[in-house]
Amino acid sequence: MSDTLDQARALREEDAFDVARVDAYLKRHIDGLEGTPTVAQFPGGASNLTYLLTYAGREVVLRRPPAGAKAKSAHDMLREAHVMAALKPHYRYVPSILAIGEDESVIGQHFYVMERLRGTILRRDLPAQLGLDADGVRKLCHGFIDRLVQLHQVDASRTELQAIGKGEGYIARQVAGWSERWRQALTEGTDACEDVLAWLAQKQPARDNGTCVIHNDYRFDNVVLDPGQPLHIIGVLDWEMATLGDPLMDLGGSLAYWVQADDDAVFQSFRRQPSNAAGMLARREVIDYYGSRTGLSVDNFDFYEVFGLFRLMVIIQQIYRRFVLGQTTNPQFAGFGDAARYMGARCRRIIARSVL
Repeated sequence: MSDTLDQARALREEDAFDVARVDAYLKRHIDGLEGTPTVAQFPGGASNLTYLLTYAGREVVLRRPPAGAKAKSAHDMLREAHVMAALKPHYRYVPSILAIGEDESVIGQHFYVMERLRGTILRRDLPAQLGLDADGVRKLCHGFIDRLVQLHQVDASRTELQAIGKGEGYIARQVAGWSERWRQALTEGTDACEDVLAWLAQKQPARDNGTCVIHNDYRFDNVVLDPGQPLHIIGVLDWEMATLGDPLMDLGGSLAYWVQADDDAVFQSFRRQPSNAAGMLARREVIDYYGSRTGLSVDNFDFYEVFGLFRLMVIIQQIYRRFVLGQTTNPQFAGFGDAARYMGARCRRIIARSVL
């Protein structure tokens, strides 16, 4: 199954850094690094950037923000590293942190370095080499949801985990916070979607469903499969938005990326994981399976589904604003303004049919 291993690619020029300075820093903080590393870049990178550094006999992974990003929210590398370190003893699928780059003089930003988990990461389409029929895909999907359930079952009252989030009152803070981020990210010609913001404010639940550790970006392209046993998830990546919060908000955020086989052509064009493959659960089935595994009521899920799409809309618009301002020249971001408008339309369709 070596041909299904996640592969890094050539470094994009705009995302390059001073390799010699990073090498010198890492050798002061990580034992056993030898030689001069080669550097490649993993695909994706719409938010934070991920690199593979290959030394003699060892591979490590470096994470850093994109150029121009400020160290807060989803771009806070120090926070992400500390969250991972605190969670690792209680959720073994977190990669081990090897070094934390608090000295901004090294690359101009904070960064961290973690172990590389060698395995398969599912991106747009399911590799035929995995040999999964529809029944196998369904088992894979169940396992994917089960890993999220396991995360939500971690004892969030532990002292070392209490520092990663505020917990109670999460839903209200999220609705207010993401509404403000949306307004700050508007560009010329953007549909302000004030009706969507008003619906979320009005329909938000009066209280959280509980407080647990939530990932906040749980997708197939953020999990690592054992290359020899593809039904076994050996790692969960990208903890930049992890916090203490409401479990159904985490599930709703995950479903914003869940493009199923019968979705319209526009949504299909945004698909970045094989959630449309034969055997995959439909969104409603994912919701019901999660409810059956946790005992949480998922009968009236419209709010969580709309909020998940809205939050994704904000993230897309924030990236588009960076592109408009010239803070990134990555051509894949040129169409993100249209993508944000489409997400607003999806929100409105769910709102129109909702009985909340």
